[in-house]
Amino acid sequence: MPETPVSLTWRRVAGKDELPEGRVMTVVIDRGDSVKQICLTHHQGQYAALDNACPHQGGPLGEGSIECNEKGDCYLRCPWHGWDFDPLTGKPPGGFDDGIETYPVEDREDGIYVGIETEPEHERTVTDVMAETMVNWGVTHVFGMVGHSNLGLADALRRQEQAGTLSYIGIRHEGAAAFAASAFGKLTGRPAACLTIAGPGATNLLTGCWDARVDRAPLLALTGQVNQQVFGPGAFQELPLKDAFSAVAEFSHLCLPGSNHAELMSLAIKNALVKQGVSHVIFPDDVQTNPAKEDEKAGTSTGRLAPLTITPARESIEAALDLLRKANRPIMIIGHGARFEMSAICALAEELKCPVLTTFKGKGLIGDHGAASNDGHPLGCGVLGRSGTPIASWFMNEADVLLVFGASFSNHTGITPKKPTIQVDYDRMHLGKFHAVDVPVWGELGVTARILLDELKGNHATIDHTDEIAERWRIWREEKVSRLTDDRGEGVSSIAVFDEMNRAVPENAIICVDVGNNTYSFGRYFEASGKQAVLMSGYLGSIGFGYPAGLGAWAATQAHKVSKDSFWKLFANRPVVVVTGDGGFGQYPWEVTTAAKHGINLTHVLLNNNELGKISKEQRAGEWEVWNTALVNPNIADFVTSCGGLGIRVNQRSQLKEALQQALTHTGPATVEVLTDAALI
Repeated sequence: MPETPVSLTWRRVAGKDELPEGRVMTVVIDRGDSVKQICLTHHQGQYAALDNACPHQGGPLGEGSIECNEKGDCYLRCPWHGWDFDPLTGKPPGGFDDGIETYPVEDREDGIYVGIETEPEHERTVTDVMAETMVNWGVTHVFGMVGHSNLGLADALRRQEQAGTLSYIGIRHEGAAAFAASAFGKLTGRPAACLTIAGPGATNLLTGCWDARVDRAPLLALTGQVNQQVFGPGAFQELPLKDAFSAVAEFSHLCLPGSNHAELMSLAIKNALVKQGVSHVIFPDDVQTNPAKEDEKAGTSTGRLAPLTITPARESIEAALDLLRKANRPIMIIGHGARFEMSAICALAEELKCPVLTTFKGKGLIGDHGAASNDGHPLGCGVLGRSGTPIASWFMNEADVLLVFGASFSNHTGITPKKPTIQVDYDRMHLGKFHAVDVPVWGELGVTARILLDELKGNHATIDHTDEIAERWRIWREEKVSRLTDDRGEGVSSIAVFDEMNRAVPENAIICVDVGNNTYSFGRYFEASGKQAVLMSGYLGSIGFGYPAGLGAWAATQAHKVSKDSFWKLFANRPVVVVTGDGGFGQYPWEVTTAAKHGINLTHVLLNNNELGKISKEQRAGEWEVWNTALVNPNIADFVTSCGGLGIRVNQRSQLKEALQQALTHTGPATVEVLTDAALI
């Protein structure tokens, strides 16, 4: 029976004089949904087109050369391992195997043409199923780096992006991808994914994954792996990734040919959501392009998640009510875990007219009283702890009962164990985690606050603290005004930076902060509006978090463009502000190019004191010699400009207002580099 004629598409691949005699080159043919690489040869006056991959290990033949021996025999030599092939027929010397596939070539008047078969329809793969499952579960963003051991998975993600259901942000360092995904999870309570290759790409994720784990942020890590056939003996970039992620991930599993691929991805995302932590899926290179079964459907979240509205036990409510009804000076302390329940919590505070303090991670959840941006909240007292205000410390010392919602009792916050305490949390492990509390209440925070409000209305002895809070703010603001005059002639003071930011930063901004003295000053001097969100590396306290976190926060503001879920309207198009020192920015400075490439609007305020100032301070406090904390920096503003952003350098307080306004209105990444005095924090 005669063979069915092959349908060919002819493509011009080179000009007549582009490839000299005796040379080879790689040509790439765009096939619409894919590309085909061809090794084009010019030998003995003839052109030939061969498959570009050497059958040994896939070496790129177009990067090889035609070499002739003393007998005059000429061969195309693979650049990787020296395998030889006839430059025109693709046959090996001696005819030991079938050689390399060749393609028809025509030498036409206007150039060299190659005929390739019409691209076959895409065959759905197991990673297509898993990418579809990610979309069905509400994953909107992937941060990552495409590489040799994740190409099949990357192509599946590309198809989702092409369909408009997923956004991909290509970063410059995998550590930045994990921090971006961690920040996305902290802000939204929903996971973003980070994608890497095997080996070092995967291990570079670990710091950001630990940041997500200890701060209870959902995150999905997707890592490539070597082919299954070379597991074990230590192939190139082979690491035991399941072992490497075992301590940080709530869920870490291999994707294998026999896996239930939709269920594997569903379980990964469910674990990230329910346990508010890291899920990790490992993709061996050769599994990623396996065809999906004909009836293999993508997974969905339907029927897989229960409502979070856990009602606390009645005995816990009664014990809490008993303490609160007797209290004259209760205070409320709000942590990051309360971020989605502030309406009910504020209503309870307004009934009690009690001071509301936040942890540092909870900064911005309630407005500071009289904040410049929108007059704040009359009960807001700022941050408690090392990075906090004397107002918050005053009211904790004066309190007779502490009512704590969604806080982790970090030693940096310093919630006293000496006062009667009611702690409300939806995670039983966090109740009384570091010391016993009088009334541990296991329940969803908003539900609990509403129950307490309903039963306390008009039935409590709390005094109205509103005037006292206003007076304490007056005293603190007078102190801040006096500090604004501090000037040693060695740079702008931190308080001056944040005083200007109080007026300039939009009231609904998402603010990502790094670690260091800049962060302590931010906590103390910046006054939150109550509509702002503050993201930081809390328990891990990792330097370098700030700028990548800005990428993650910005992604959340764009999620409504790829998802129909109305949830994402909470974050739509909100401005993103990043605060770092020069030390923190130095960890991932090339992510400015990521922001420029993807058109990411970030306003970055960088306090540059040419020093790891926090470490210097700690050395002095420990009565050590200050050693090896000085930094040598470029002109960072110029660097940002050269990367495609807007860089503005400020060396006088009088320049701050104009610089911040210019940066905030710029489209794309903008950095205000402020030369600051390391001692004026």
